[in-house]
Amino acid sequence: MISKKPTCYSFLPRPLAWLDFAGFFEKDPFGNSLFIKRILMAVVGWITYFRYTLYNKLTIEGTEHLANLPVNNVIFLSNHQTYFADVIAFYHIFCSVKWGFRNSIVPPVYLLWPRARNYYVAASETMKGGLVPRAFALGGAIQIERSWRAKGQDVKREVDDTASERIALALEHGWVISFPQGTTSPYAPIRKGTAHILKNTHPIVIPVVINGFRRAFDKKGLRLKKRNTQLSVRFKPPMPYDADESVEALVEKVRQAIEQEIPKQKLTWL
Repeated sequence: MISKKPTCYSFLPRPLAWLDFAGFFEKDPFGNSLFIKRILMAVVGWITYFRYTLYNKLTIEGTEHLANLPVNNVIFLSNHQTYFADVIAFYHIFCSVKWGFRNSIVPPVYLLWPRARNYYVAASETMKGGLVPRAFALGGAIQIERSWRAKGQDVKREVDDTASERIALALEHGWVISFPQGTTSPYAPIRKGTAHILKNTHPIVIPVVINGFRRAFDKKGLRLKKRNTQLSVRFKPPMPYDADESVEALVEKVRQAIEQEIPKQKLTWL
């Protein structure tokens, strides 16, 4: 893990950037306004807040591991259950931690000025699937072309070589959420691209284990499917690793860290 000074971008000319003490002219590495991003996050946050606190119950553990993290070069590796509800919950938690909350998103005062240096890795086809996903893309989506799956079907196509560059830019600026299985299916294999990101950018790795989202929401995570569901997000201590480890060793380490080993009772012996 390498400590890196966070990058800073502004719409103002460099000599005048110091005048932007309130951050109104800040932008992210991809040219998007952080001020507009904060407004979008606040709107989505208020719309979705009661889905995690009233209609369902969100239990949060381990935010003490987030309290003293640097503002950048941190990657959160998690299992995946819906397209958007998982990420939105993470954003709620990240903003609450910024405001000094511990294992709670109550009350939602943190939405008055959300943490904007958040990004998440998403399949480009998911983010182009309608007006709402396109709006969510402005909230920090790092869109990648999956080489192994498209429109619910297994495919084989060229690897998106630019994805790692965009993830590296996002890590230099803030925190990145990644779902190393690349699918919402449980116990799916870890994609090797995750190991290459760790080897190339050396971020702090926070493993996350989530549960309940698949029962509470539809696959996209936009529609409530079952109320009074227990949701859980558990942040684990930073995962120790060596960038010189083999890709296979890192893949196995990530699989164990996010607890995606197939339970023995689910194994079928021939």
